[in-house]
Amino acid sequence: MPVSLARYLAARRSVGRAGFVPFIVAGDPSRGASLMAARLLAAAGADILEVGVPFSDPVADGPVIQAAGQRALAKGMSLTNAISFVAALRKDGVTVPVILFTYYNPILRLGVERFAKACAGAGVNAVLVVDLPAEESIEMIAILKKKNIEIVLLASPTTTDERLKRIGKLTGSTAYYVSRQGVTGIRSGLERDIAKRLEHVGKLIKKPLLVGFGVAEPAQARALAPHAAGVVVGSAIVKENFAGGPAAVRRLAKRLIAALEL
Repeated sequence: MPVSLARYLAARRSVGRAGFVPFIVAGDPSRGASLMAARLLAAAGADILEVGVPFSDPVADGPVIQAAGQRALAKGMSLTNAISFVAALRKDGVTVPVILFTYYNPILRLGVERFAKACAGAGVNAVLVVDLPAEESIEMIAILKKKNIEIVLLASPTTTDERLKRIGKLTGSTAYYVSRQGVTGIRSGLERDIAKRLEHVGKLIKKPLLVGFGVAEPAQARALAPHAAGVVVGSAIVKENFAGGPAAVRRLAKRLIAALEL
């Protein structure tokens, strides 16, 4: 049976914690180092791993993840190599669900059918295509569904109520809410009225929400935990992995997981 992200997150919440969803860039600072970080995060208690595919024109990524992507690209990471990266995690015994975070252009070059087949063979559970609007995702959804892979669609503070309802109908078992306008990155504090906004978005999408973009500190994770099914932390983990290696990633993961206790 395929893993349902929503069911997995619900099981975590039933024991008193919001889901911890760390993001790493495949291949940064090297393939081996990123594999080690992913294994470490899974062992530390990650509920879902988000694996980023480096891309040459990453419009949604802030400076930390852009730099990581450039380092990974320079060392030969690509969409197909990132899929193989997930396969290597599975071979190493990592069982937590994996969301592949990518852009549409590499998928288009590979071919959607080939992409879906490769993802299924590697053990990818869900795909998030940053620049693929909900209205243009119908074909992708159908092809992925045949391979028991979910699509995770994005909503943001500027998404209209009408589009939120459409996203809720089209997304897989969860949706991803971008907690602030702009690109990814490390920021202090959260947007004003974020709890109220998440309640509103959740009522319209009618599916559990992953919340990310700008979440870097335990205090932010703690504030979001009562209102989100899962909290995504990216730039802070990528930065720690590059600067401090596994020990720094482990320390940050432990602090974030503790902050997500309800």
